[in-house]
Amino acid sequence: MHVIVATDGSKQSLAAARYARDVLDASKVTDVSVVAVLRPLAAVSFADDLSPDDRERVGLESASFRAAAESSLRVVAEVFDGWGPRVHRRIRSGSPANELIKAARSLEAGLVVVAAGGRGLSDTVLIGSTAQRVQHSAPCPVLVVRPTPRRKRG
Repeated sequence: MHVIVATDGSKQSLAAARYARDVLDASKVTDVSVVAVLRPLAAVSFADDLSPDDRERVGLESASFRAAAESSLRVVAEVFDGWGPRVHRRIRSGSPANELIKAARSLEAGLVVVAAGGRGLSDTVLIGSTAQRVQHSAPCPVLVVRPTPRRKRG
């Protein structure tokens, strides 16, 4: 089975990759494609929550969206190092939901992993956007990984 793991550069997408690795049976996964999607006319850059330190983040902010996406792909792909299946890094351009759906079709994926709550204004907006669109239209099952709820202090 080919598994697609989406990253938008957020900590939630990294957590989703880790969750998928922990719950999936590596012996049944042949390939993992970590996919980042760049929006060509986006006003907001690709997230860079995954750079190891602030120096690298500052460098990437002054570079391109592509450099931030490549950094995110590297960090998320490392989650699967030594796990077993082949790991591929792919950058696509366009609408994140549409590109993830196209990738699932072209790669004949058996599962798409996407984080709910990546980069929007609220969990409600996010769950209603990319994750929901992929879940609704993907040609295979979709694992939507919700953020871990924060504990209330009190």
